[in-house]
Amino acid sequence: MADQTGEATAGAVARLRATAHPLRLRILSLLTAEAMSAADVARALGVTHANASYHLRVLHDIGELVVESEEKIRGGVAKRYRYDATRDLPAQGAEVGDRIAYARATAVEVERRLLDVAPGHSSSSDLEAWVPVEAWHRAVQLLHEASHVLHAAARPAGTPDTVHVSATSTAFTMTGGLTGGAVRWTPSEEHR
Repeated sequence: MADQTGEATAGAVARLRATAHPLRLRILSLLTAEAMSAADVARALGVTHANASYHLRVLHDIGELVVESEEKIRGGVAKRYRYDATRDLPAQGAEVGDRIAYARATAVEVERRLLDVAPGHSSSSDLEAWVPVEAWHRAVQLLHEASHVLHAAARPAGTPDTVHVSATSTAFTMTGGLTGGAVRWTPSEEHR
């Protein structure tokens, strides 16, 4: 059992490190809505085909992307990748430095998105506080559900009758209060 726990932790750390890159975060967002080839990703994000291929391989190798289909193109095979957003990126066992790298990559991506903000409604929140465990569990469940709703509803870019959105959340317990099993939260059955 200890070996399985160690392997799960190593896998979580590898995924966290691999996704701690602004372009890879953009690729994951893009591939939430539809499967795309490296050429499609390169065109959509304005990067070279080689750059898109490299980052797709990194994300695929650590299990963040699945190959949805393959098609023959000019004597070669083009893989169409998709992001399986139903899985969470667990951070348990990850070193603080790895989690900070992921947070920095996310911050760069949020800054890029803010440069494209449209007029209208938005929500932003920041908080460091001491709250009852029940309030913590409810808040994390709501954040988890909101993430699943948005990922499940994602459509290809430019789909009629859709709105282009950005949603980023980070929530974690800090030192100084209850920790470990006393505050551990698990998603409800319907959102696992």
